[in-house]
Amino acid sequence: MTQWVENPTGGRDRGPVALVRAWFEVLVRPRRFFRTGVGPADQAPGLVFAATVVLVEEGSRFALAALAERGRVSLAPFSYPVIGDLSPAAAALMLLATVVFVAPAALHLTTAVQTLLLAPIAPDRGGVSETVQVLAYATAPCVAAGLPIPAVRVLAVLWGGALYVVGTSVVHDLSLPRAAAAAALPALLVFGYGFRGVAAVGYL
Repeated sequence: MTQWVENPTGGRDRGPVALVRAWFEVLVRPRRFFRTGVGPADQAPGLVFAATVVLVEEGSRFALAALAERGRVSLAPFSYPVIGDLSPAAAALMLLATVVFVAPAALHLTTAVQTLLLAPIAPDRGGVSETVQVLAYATAPCVAAGLPIPAVRVLAVLWGGALYVVGTSVVHDLSLPRAAAAAALPALLVFGYGFRGVAAVGYL
């Protein structure tokens, strides 16, 4: 069975193999993953994980939009970025800015909202670092959210939201109903608007 292996020098393993292992674990054994794979003051792997998910999701959207602009593929107008006359370098810069600046900022702002919502109902809650990690790892299914298929995006964001509720329950010691109530607004912000789940539902 796949195990989450800690780095002997402290914290979790880094690198591509550990990244893939974390993705697999959180999808198939989320409760165990959030119990053993989220630790205090170890945000870096989670941030890299979320950045990688956004890179894949946004990269696929940009690539397909660029092909559509050049008439090589035909896509429905399903919330794709407007590439227009942007050079490949400019499009790459936009993608880089989204991955490096926009995604981490949105992650931390949403974590701040979640911390405020948890304060009155979770006296034994984990710290801010753990909340960041839960949100970051819950984005795992959204690697597929950039595909031009509304149903796939809806499935991805619903799965991500469910993972976020489970992670919130485990890390902050809450029942699932209380975790769902506390996580509803942050999940809507990240999965509904960040990964465009609301737009996909509207398109359907």
